[in-house]
Amino acid sequence: MRIIKPHSLEFKVTRVNSSPLVKKYSLEEFWRLPEPPDGTKRELIAGVLYMTPPPGYVHDYIVGRLNRLITAHLIRTKDTGFLLVPRAAIWTAQHTYLEPDLFYISARTEKSFKSSRRTTADLVVEVVSPGSAIYDRNTKADTYAALGVRELWLVDETEETVEVRRLVVKKYPQGKVYSGREKITSSVLRGLNFEAQSIFEKRSQF
Repeated sequence: MRIIKPHSLEFKVTRVNSSPLVKKYSLEEFWRLPEPPDGTKRELIAGVLYMTPPPGYVHDYIVGRLNRLITAHLIRTKDTGFLLVPRAAIWTAQHTYLEPDLFYISARTEKSFKSSRRTTADLVVEVVSPGSAIYDRNTKADTYAALGVRELWLVDETEETVEVRRLVVKKYPQGKVYSGREKITSSVLRGLNFEAQSIFEKRSQF
């Protein structure tokens, strides 16, 4: 992990970077940071700035495929919740700002928010790329658990697997991993009817 100097941000990112613990950002300071010209993704966890490589070609098509599959499920089941994509975010007053690849908020959860700020979600999906795997599976996953996200999907674009973690008392125990023709089951999106391999189909099969 490479350290970024507090006041001199480098934008060429090949692995996850974090700012030093001695420099903590407020949300206002975070929002004032210049946009990286190369599409580097920035997130804030407890005031610490994390920067990850911009999404790649495969990552983007997996997110697109998941968007279609989950949207089709919501329509079929007449679900009144919301499926959101970046730059929609989950953020708190405690210096945390996250942009999941996809996240679902039920109508019930939406009504529980006391402001226009989305402070949690029912389901978060992160597509795990080689450059962000440790961050997604550990630091970011732990943050989602602390925020009360009921279910986390870690979609591995290299291994073509989907790990589903379910929240138990602010922690995610080891998740169940799905691959190939196994059908994904979800405690949030009940009645899902698609196989893990369908997430990784080629563009020509969309």
